[in-house]
Amino acid sequence: MDESTLQNLKYPIGTFIIPEEIRESHLKKWIGDLEVLPSVLSELVLSLDDEQLSEPYRPEGWTIRQLIHHISDSHHNSYIRFKWALTEDTPRIKVYEQEKWAELHDSRSAPISMSLDHLKVVHAKLVFLLKGLKDQDLKKGFIHPETNTFTSLEENIGRYAWHGNHHTQHIRNILQKKGW
Repeated sequence: MDESTLQNLKYPIGTFIIPEEIRESHLKKWIGDLEVLPSVLSELVLSLDDEQLSEPYRPEGWTIRQLIHHISDSHHNSYIRFKWALTEDTPRIKVYEQEKWAELHDSRSAPISMSLDHLKVVHAKLVFLLKGLKDQDLKKGFIHPETNTFTSLEENIGRYAWHGNHHTQHIRNILQKKGW
């Protein structure tokens, strides 16, 4: 497989690009994407059987099951990061080893309904929180220890909306490829 094809499989909607100026219209769209993500994912995957859930979305990629559990784990961590940034002075967040988490027993074999239910609740809480933020809250943020860079909450909203859409497209692509 050539590098271009692999990149298209890895990033089917492209990489996240931070707008020069994050506008209210960006935030509304991103929060809307976060609000519907749990139902969109559920609609895509609840009818899949164990064999289908064990299918990787690309060669050497995670299975559909691992993707669902990853999205839940990742967005759970993001929710905590939002809370830290709102309650602490520019905290340095803790990074989690997502590749290792995806290899754990629960990510490889747990029913996806567990993570879909978790994602529904985390997103309900997250969206409620985000809709109540003031402009000064959106400028708060955290330091990512791997890059030692500041990420504002408004940017993080966009990053996680992209993240959900990114993995949703992975699932759509494999479903379409397999004719499911």
